[in-house]
Amino acid sequence: MIRTALLSKWHVHAEEYAQMAAENSSIEIAAVWDEEEERGRKWAEELGVPFEGSLGRILKNPEIHAVIVSAPTNLHKEVILQAAREKKHIFTEKVLAFTASDCMEIYETVKENKVKLMVSLPRLTFPHYRFAMEAAESGVLGNITSIRCRVAHNGAVPEEGKPNGWLPAHFFDKAACGGGALIDLGAHPIYLTNRIAGEAKAVTASFQYTFGHDVEDYAAVMVEYESGIHGIIETGFVSYGSPSLLEIYGTEGTLLIEEEQIRLKSIHKNNGEWKSTESLPSPLPMPMVQWTEDIANDKEPDITEWDVLHLTLINEAAALSAEKKGTVEVKDLTRSMNS
Repeated sequence: MIRTALLSKWHVHAEEYAQMAAENSSIEIAAVWDEEEERGRKWAEELGVPFEGSLGRILKNPEIHAVIVSAPTNLHKEVILQAAREKKHIFTEKVLAFTASDCMEIYETVKENKVKLMVSLPRLTFPHYRFAMEAAESGVLGNITSIRCRVAHNGAVPEEGKPNGWLPAHFFDKAACGGGALIDLGAHPIYLTNRIAGEAKAVTASFQYTFGHDVEDYAAVMVEYESGIHGIIETGFVSYGSPSLLEIYGTEGTLLIEEEQIRLKSIHKNNGEWKSTESLPSPLPMPMVQWTEDIANDKEPDITEWDVLHLTLINEAAALSAEKKGTVEVKDLTRSMNS
């Protein structure tokens, strides 16, 4: 049994992770820590486990084997490095850190201390995305020229009794979050596009501040990849009813996915006519299950260090691009990361 501490209820997915942990037969929730004591004590009481007010004490506790981190993003590096040095396995909400160099430092520490780290990138496990990966790799689309991926919702749109929308107010705190829609919800279209397109070459981003927050509530990002593919990545907190979209365009076919509805048109299939697809690959285990299987059986996860690092690289480059209002060469960031 992996005795696990929940570290913070700051993120909107914290309760979801606690539920996943409670339903995982390999995990026992053993304690709660939170940077806000009142919130943490209340959560611990709800879960029927002890609250520990000291992060240091909870990480030094030999009866704690692992942690689930849902702390503010600006605390990720500090919390995760401490956990790794105390030999705790780590599951964390995305993103891992604000910069690729910080991510590298975290991975180096994790490896030195021989613990398992998992970042929650759940859409990589979805059947319709696995279908898209297989289609891209099979050649049925020919040479892929462009990918458009969009994930958006209306979490920042004001409603009665909620002037900031249904997202918590701290999601618009630039210091805590490091950004707005892109660094949070935009993580999904970034890592999905990266997996298909490969290494990024250059990034151009434009941010929108619809409701005047310190962070963007809409972002459009153009990524030029070393493969020659162009990625168009969109996200936002200001779109009512927006479906999740993945579009892959190639010289011999087009794949359109809206939510879980898939349409394929290829010169190699169905006489070149549109075809709806219902037969999908099985889903992969969710990130938390991949994490526990890695801890228990040393089973290599499908979600990799490459996915995590390149997610942060795009985020970092996009923020810089929006600030300077120009294109950012990714090699400039990786050069500083390796120096």
